[in-house]
Amino acid sequence: MGWFGGKTKDATTTATATAEFPLVPGYRAGTWTIDETHSEVSFTVRHMAVSKVRGRLGSVSGRIVTSEVPSASSVTAEIDVTSITTFNDQRDAHVKSGDFFEVETHPTATFRSTSLGVDGDDFVLAGELTLKGVTRPVTLTVEVSGFGPDAYGGTRAGFSAKGQINRRDFGVEFDARLDNGGLVVSDKVDLELDVEAVLEA
Repeated sequence: MGWFGGKTKDATTTATATAEFPLVPGYRAGTWTIDETHSEVSFTVRHMAVSKVRGRLGSVSGRIVTSEVPSASSVTAEIDVTSITTFNDQRDAHVKSGDFFEVETHPTATFRSTSLGVDGDDFVLAGELTLKGVTRPVTLTVEVSGFGPDAYGGTRAGFSAKGQINRRDFGVEFDARLDNGGLVVSDKVDLELDVEAVLEA
């Protein structure tokens, strides 16, 4: 058994997995479909330099592959940006406009992982995020919530992740400023993901 709990093919692979990856009880190698109903991508930005605005980027779909060699695991995901919400209709209309996400032209965002590693007790997922037609590298710190049976005879897995991007890297250039020169909306955007996935037959 490897550190993720998955079967490994030989002694060399076992030693590598043991040295690099912490144990995840119940780990299951396989291909998983992201459950859109029970998954979300949320974000937080500073507003007026004194408070925070939180929102959801919209429904997320995609596929996760957990490999018997954990470092070979991968994620591909698509986010429906047209359903973004900050729980205020007027603000949502502005966020969907050309000042921010320009959803009429760029209705979806995508993520494709490029590597999986560890940093201490944390899993680190590197990948490429495409937002507003611009692709940039991003790094997410991942927590594996668990693997287990569901109420329908299937198997589910849960993952949480956090990261940070600079909105200007993706062409979101809205630059309204306060009298003191501070930004109305911060450049830095904190991302948080909660994903539930179903093992494919």
